[in-house]
This record gives sequence, structure tokens and C-alpha cells, in this order.
Amino acid sequence: MTYIVIILSAILLTIISISIYKANQNTKDIQINKIQIATKQQTNRSNLSILHLSDLHLENISITPSQLASKLQDEKPDIIALTGDFLDRKRSIPILVPYLEVLQTMKPTHGIYAVLGNHDYVLKEGNLLKLKSILTEYGCTVLENTSETIEINGQKINIIGIDDYSTNRSNLKKSYEQVEDGLNIVLTHDPNVVLEMDNYPFDYLLAGHFHGGQILYPKAYHLVKMGKLPRLNMVKGLHTHNDSPFYISEGLGQTGVNIRVGSRPEITIHDVAI
Repeated sequence: MTYIVIILSAILLTIISISIYKANQNTKDIQINKIQIATKQQTNRSNLSILHLSDLHLENISITPSQLASKLQDEKPDIIALTGDFLDRKRSIPILVPYLEVLQTMKPTHGIYAVLGNHDYVLKEGNLLKLKSILTEYGCTVLENTSETIEINGQKINIIGIDDYSTNRSNLKKSYEQVEDGLNIVLTHDPNVVLEMDNYPFDYLLAGHFHGGQILYPKAYHLVKMGKLPRLNMVKGLHTHNDSPFYISEGLGQTGVNIRVGSRPEITIHDVAI
């Protein structure tokens, strides 16, 4: 009997080890998703190309800066959007630099824009300031309930950065104070904020936060405490609210253990008709 128990235990341990190995390998299977969006305005028959990266979580990321550069070598985005959760530990801050160098080298026509996520706010104030400083040093405009306006072929485009909703830092009124007449592209970390935006119009919103569940079995039941959207099974991909589209990235990195089941790390290229 003892012999049988030992054999069954060994088999179970082997199955678990193989499953964990495969789940870890999934974190290296980077998906490049290309999304085409037709906005309501479409006045100039032009397009806005947005390279979207979210949730790098540098403590658990399975793509190196050189690998990222290789994957992005043929992309020529108009803007780069970074939607938060870069890291949550002081020692990870220097690791961010070579990733930012890759993005800076791409020279997006209209700049790099970033918002912060709940994990970034785990940093103590001095380290958080250092993170913001490094982002700025490498060409990122950090938007904290603020906006910037760019122009493409005569069309004004407002890049609106709403601060993290999950840590109660979102201020919609402040975010929209400087918004001009034009197309509204919103960057934020936690997409649950869309449910509060009935009086704040957007043409497209980009977010992350949920990692596509990271572990889906088959639904991300463990995310039910993270707001209404997960309870509606909206944890990744393209959705709409009041007929306005929003996209939830599965992110590049992972939290907790470095595994994925039923989800993959994501780089997104959004082609937005303006």
C-alpha cells in the first residue's frame, strides 16, 4: 500500500511539475495583436497608429529589451501608450531603463504617453518620484489626471490620462479640464473607470490591469473583487460602453508567480481611424 502511495504521489508531482513548466513557458509566448477601430468622427480619412504596452511588471517579465526591440523593429507608431504597472519594487527601477530605450529609439511621431497603475503606487514617495523622473527622462509624458493635445492633418486629438481608479486616484473632472474639441483617446490603468464616464466622452480608451485573468479556468473567478468588469467577464480585448470602444490589454508581465494559463502576454497595435 505504501509503495502504491509513493508511485501515485510521484505521478501527481510529475503532472504538477509539467503543468507549472508549461504555464511558465506561456509567459514567453508574446502575442502581437492588431486592432482596427473606426471612430464616430472620422473627419479626415486619416489613421492614428498606437503601440500599446501595459503591465510590464518587471519583477515577472519574460521578454528581454532586445527581444522587445526585435518584435517591434517593423512598427512605426504615431504614439506609444503605456498604461501602468511598470513595477512595484525599488530595485526594479533601473531594469526599466533598457525597455524605455527601446521605445525611445522607435521615435514615435507624436510621442510616448504613460499613466501609472496600482502596483506603481506601492513604491514609497521618493522611489515613485524616481520612477516618474526616469519615465520623463526617456521621453515619456506622464499623465496624472491631465491631457495633451496633438494634431494630425488638421484633426485635434486629445490624449487624456486618467490616474489609477483602483487606488482612488482618478479625477475625471480634472482629467478633462484642458480637453479641446477633437478626438478623445483615453489612457488609464484600471478599465473599471469607464463605468463612471457617462458624462466624459471618449472615442477610444486603452487600459490593462487584469492580465487577461493571467490564470483562466475557464473564467477569472479570482478577479471578482477587482470591480464590475471582471464580474461581467470583461477582462481582456475589445469592448464598448455607451457605444464607445475600449480595449483591455493582457499585459506583458505577470504578478505573483510567473505563469499564465488561458492567457498570453500582449503587445497591441491599434489602428484608429480619425
